[in-house]
Amino acid sequence: MRPGPIVLLAALMIGATAAAAADDSNPLGLGMVETPDLRLIYQTPTLDYLLPHTIQTFTNSLRWQRERFGWVPSQPVTVMLKDFSDYGNAGATPMPFNTLRVEVSPASNAFETNPSSERMYSLMNHELVHLATTDIATAADRRWRGLLLGKVPPQPKHPETLLYSYLTVPRFNVPRWLLEGAAVFMETWMGGGLGRAQGGYDEMVFRAMVRDDAPFHDPLGLESRGVRIDFQVGANAYLYGTRFITWLAYAHTPEKVVEWLRRDEGSLRHYADQFQQVFGMPLDTAWREWVTFEREFQRRNLVEVRKQPITPLRALVPVAVGSSSRTYFDEASGVLYGAFRYPGVVEHVGAIDTKTGTVRRLADIKGAMLYSVTSFAYDPAHRTAFFTTDNLAYRDLVALDVVTGKTTPLLKDARIGELVFNAADRSLLGVRHQNGLATIVRIPYPYTEWNQLHTFPYGVVPTDLDVSPDGLRVSASVSEVHGDQFVRVWTLAPLLEGRLEQVSEFRFGQAAPEGFVFSRDGRYLYGSSYYTGASNIFRYEVATGRTDAVTNAETGLFRPVPTDDGRLMVLNFTGQGFVPSVVTPRPLEDVSAVRFLGAELATRHPVVTRWQVPPPSTVDDDKLVTRRGHYAPLQQLQLQSAYPVLQGYKDAVGVGYHANIDDLLGFAHVGITAAYTPDAALKQDERAHVQIDARYLGWRGALSWNRSDFYDLSGPTKRSRKGLAVKLGYDQPLVFDEPRRLDLKLDLAYFDKIDTLPDYQNVSSGFTRLTTASAGLYFTDVRRSLGGVDDEKGVRATGVLSASLAQRRTTPQLRGTVDAGYALPWGHSSVWSRTAFGAASGDRSNPLANFYFGGFGNNRIDDGEVKRYRDYDAMPGFRLNEIAGLSFVRQMVEWNLPPLVFESAGMPAFHATWLRPAVFASALWTDPGRATLRKRYTSIGTQLDLRFSVLHWYEMILSAGVAVGSERGGRTGHEWMVSLKIM
Repeated sequence: MRPGPIVLLAALMIGATAAAAADDSNPLGLGMVETPDLRLIYQTPTLDYLLPHTIQTFTNSLRWQRERFGWVPSQPVTVMLKDFSDYGNAGATPMPFNTLRVEVSPASNAFETNPSSERMYSLMNHELVHLATTDIATAADRRWRGLLLGKVPPQPKHPETLLYSYLTVPRFNVPRWLLEGAAVFMETWMGGGLGRAQGGYDEMVFRAMVRDDAPFHDPLGLESRGVRIDFQVGANAYLYGTRFITWLAYAHTPEKVVEWLRRDEGSLRHYADQFQQVFGMPLDTAWREWVTFEREFQRRNLVEVRKQPITPLRALVPVAVGSSSRTYFDEASGVLYGAFRYPGVVEHVGAIDTKTGTVRRLADIKGAMLYSVTSFAYDPAHRTAFFTTDNLAYRDLVALDVVTGKTTPLLKDARIGELVFNAADRSLLGVRHQNGLATIVRIPYPYTEWNQLHTFPYGVVPTDLDVSPDGLRVSASVSEVHGDQFVRVWTLAPLLEGRLEQVSEFRFGQAAPEGFVFSRDGRYLYGSSYYTGASNIFRYEVATGRTDAVTNAETGLFRPVPTDDGRLMVLNFTGQGFVPSVVTPRPLEDVSAVRFLGAELATRHPVVTRWQVPPPSTVDDDKLVTRRGHYAPLQQLQLQSAYPVLQGYKDAVGVGYHANIDDLLGFAHVGITAAYTPDAALKQDERAHVQIDARYLGWRGALSWNRSDFYDLSGPTKRSRKGLAVKLGYDQPLVFDEPRRLDLKLDLAYFDKIDTLPDYQNVSSGFTRLTTASAGLYFTDVRRSLGGVDDEKGVRATGVLSASLAQRRTTPQLRGTVDAGYALPWGHSSVWSRTAFGAASGDRSNPLANFYFGGFGNNRIDDGEVKRYRDYDAMPGFRLNEIAGLSFVRQMVEWNLPPLVFESAGMPAFHATWLRPAVFASALWTDPGRATLRKRYTSIGTQLDLRFSVLHWYEMILSAGVAVGSERGGRTGHEWMVSLKIM
């Protein structure tokens, strides 16, 4: 017996366990503060300063939700403050616990797509609307929560939970446009009218749609197609939802909207039924009335705008480029450089030839933003562009030679954006976000370090930095804590010493100034603002402070770039996205204002003007705190929910009960399933089933007796196994730079009283006890373009070393895979090469020494990967585990065709979204190094995947496939596969 590898792996795992438990008093560095209604968890000590403000804004918003919606929270709300992203955001869920996670960094306000009010105030108002309208319950809902011991989140392992979730949290199962539209609408009036319900961007979008005669999505089309094919993708849910609800309030009163969102006794469970009960008409009818109103409302706005001459412009490209970063014009080459994001092509830095209109892709961008794409700067003398990656995490700085396309990483996790190049000394200036604060920094050439210049107080955020051509002044758009917006100019020399010496400023009220840049002579700043309703270009004279509108746009113009001849390169908003264009700026005496639907609502129904939430200063947070301490997940474990389940064991049906135990944030989980299979065909000792699964941080553990599984009810793949199984695993990310990841996975398992191999259902073990150990490296770096439904380019690779011990004999195996994908010019289409290989040491008669292949592997009802034919041991056209070999090489070529996206196929709660075809061909050589045993097999097949949306949030994929298998060129059989993946 040679148990060396297993003993070594066990020692490594025990050592890792000891290290993880070394500081179990505060293992994650998190603090916790409690009030009667709040459990506030936060990174300590860096975010301690935010605690009073967070408690105050939460308390005021909660009081408002109680009064407006009659919400009595089912449990205290858990709020987590974290700083894992360079841009602020938040998310809320009522399941299984009322939870709100907040990224504390300043939010991106590109094109004024976020409210200008203080961000914690806005986020609490917005996210608590989500919780209030989803956690709110009638007596019937509360009875179901009592029966199922909590609010049940859907779990793929137990598809019954889809029903249980609807019974316990019915108002969570609504379309995203309703959730986000309600939250944005309420947030706007909770903030005193500051928000997208009367924001310039939303008005511009619908004005552009009417001008361009673009179709409006109906509720079904919005969910199935509108959030996929448009450059704004999921943001369309915010746009349409906010606009529709604003119109509802305008046409039918804000009180009716609140009545629809409430869950009072007598209200109906389904949101559409409740809508008809409140408004007296079907939702689709109201939606059509809104579209008719919107078209006429925007036609009147366009008539008003056209009362003054519209500024002529010339498009530089024939089609829109989707979202765009700041751009730079190279006078010498006539090329406009920037970063672009649009459906069908991976986000990239590109070069637009302004003479021909052609676009050249220079470099892909990892982790692009929705609207701004990336932070972008340009050094014209050295033909070098600078851009940021990981924009939704910790930003990296990258240099790009625009001539050769070569990229050079400069600063890792620098967290610096709002870049601008200073030609006077070749340095870069930027804004760094950390711990919720914004700091202006300088990055001197050769860009290997950064220097802190000035940190602003919380709530004061500079953006859109620019440096005057002489290198003496720096400008920025500045948002103040109370929502006031400014353009400010400072002298650079004192700033380099950490001091702000202001030259001038202009206050734009609550209309955010954007993209202000110096003219070529340094006399003016050109930028955009919704100051008059439509986004126009303004010219600000630095010396005198005089500000003039220099364009009159029908929709909106943004991010001007001055040229030597006095023209401006601008981004012109259209119904398809931004189009780089050229305008000639001329000071205008008058620019027509547009009407905002939000303002019309406030005039007709002034009650919304009295909905403002009081300022944080009205709350004494110290009096509310009941406990302070650390957050230890294992000490916060509690019952989440418990419910009856169906289980499959071999070919029999069993019934059981499943319980979930979790901490508040999901760091630790325990799942317990007990089941019984009353089948006379089973031996008595195989009828009872117990399974316990647990995880904590990177650790995984499982204990089972006669493991059962719901999906064994619909074979052919069986996961249930006779006997005892004890498993322990540990996952450690070695590289975490998404989408680039390298993970180490360690596993140790012991089996007793088994009759088949744990991983191969059709292979008898010949022994009853087995110990296995494995160590694997898993690398992935794959990308997909906007609107893609599958990975379109990149690399995946794995390498796994395993050892099996049975009957005093140790059998080692080594296997690996390498996948490489290439995007085709046809949008959302790609070709992949998938290679797998493996070798084992042992006798061919030893079942543990062989690798086994065959079949698609999908069950008729399943929860695993849809494209199972990609697995290294899949071989469609052959029976499961039919092919065996001590070593193997498998090569697959796969072509993924573009998906067909559906507009209106079904109903909102159940509809088809896309159909994805793929074809593949595989060649497998077993025992390739042994001439007497070598065999060659081939498999050629195709698969269609039809995706459905269920209850608005969950996916099901119906797959159909067929493959033909052959050995040494002779056909041996074929296989048909039909499978429904649940969640």
